[in-house]
Amino acid sequence: MKITNIRTAIVLIIGPSVFVKIDTDEGLTGLGECYPSAPADAIVRIIGAMKEQLIGQDPRHITALHEKIRRDNLFTGAQGGPVLTALSGVEMALWDLKARQLGVPVYELLGGRFRDTVQLYADCHAGTVDAAGHHVEDQRLSPAEREGAIRREMVAAAQSALKQGYTALKFDIDDQDHPARRDPWNWTLSRVEIDDIVARVAAVRESIGPAIELAIDIHGRYDLPSALTIARELAPFRLMWLEEPVPPENITGLIHVRQHSPMPICAGENVYTRFGLFDLLQRGAVDIVMPDIAKFGGVWEGLRTAGIAEQFGIPFAPHNVSGPLGTIAAAHVCAAIPNFFLLEFHGIDLDYWDGLATRPEGRWIEDGAIKLSNAPGWGLELDDVVMRAHLHTRLSEDYFGEDLPNGEI
Repeated sequence: MKITNIRTAIVLIIGPSVFVKIDTDEGLTGLGECYPSAPADAIVRIIGAMKEQLIGQDPRHITALHEKIRRDNLFTGAQGGPVLTALSGVEMALWDLKARQLGVPVYELLGGRFRDTVQLYADCHAGTVDAAGHHVEDQRLSPAEREGAIRREMVAAAQSALKQGYTALKFDIDDQDHPARRDPWNWTLSRVEIDDIVARVAAVRESIGPAIELAIDIHGRYDLPSALTIARELAPFRLMWLEEPVPPENITGLIHVRQHSPMPICAGENVYTRFGLFDLLQRGAVDIVMPDIAKFGGVWEGLRTAGIAEQFGIPFAPHNVSGPLGTIAAAHVCAAIPNFFLLEFHGIDLDYWDGLATRPEGRWIEDGAIKLSNAPGWGLELDDVVMRAHLHTRLSEDYFGEDLPNGEI
């Protein structure tokens, strides 16, 4: 079997995701997805350059092809960023292709599954939209009115997630437009910002009760003193974790926060490859590790990183803002490891999610969990009609093998 083509399409999911399809001379195909927050046009062009290294190769030699591309790009970005994100989507498609050829789910190729249900936590985003759907920062509200609107929206989002069967939630509390912010560049929180953060988390916790797991994400926005203050102030709410409390490049600061935090610290979404994650784990920087499978290197990197984390006694809870392909790929990794904790899910309010990727058994995300199937590969098929309705740019023409009508984008 030989690779004959690699096609890409940019589909608007949480952000513009690059979907990958690998074709072979035997008519088999494989599907993958690249992390959506990367520059999608650049990802498409990088994958185009990778074609030269992959066309004519046997797609079943997945880890060798992955390593070949990584080594060939050691001086052009293989340590992190778009090159590894592009490689993650390509590698993902190779796993799907090989598993389809063998007639087994991908998790069987990873050693089999520990579980047939992968529990999710719902990312409920930030409190930036009020109940009427208006962006709070676009309205002429007083600071008190703005804060009240944000808390109401957060509570509404939490209740919506609970009704859908989720028992673990996450909220973002890094409010970059807060009226009490010192200036656009200062990473030190004011007392008013801290009080509002505490009040928002208190409102959510009161709404959901003590039994629901709650995580809080800071997105690495603040400096060390602010992160330590937030960790102390939020301790009464018994958080599942505090995520990315300091900028990802500040590992020494992250270690300091972990040593002094009364709650678990989760990080790793901005770290690439098992080498970068090993450094994070070895230095004792995290209580929970969260690489992004569609971003940091792919499926095999995820499996190996989970193994490293297990050696340190650390739970594995992948970051995930991908569409259906990236999400199901992460779920297969989570099924195949013993130290899985939870998988992030961002598509809770995406009304075309179920129509975009389908399987014969019907819905594959229910009651806050992914139900794995015995179908070959990822067990999903993309609906081209739904996909074409949500294309992001005309760079997607190659995926369908034809020019798109002018009105289609």
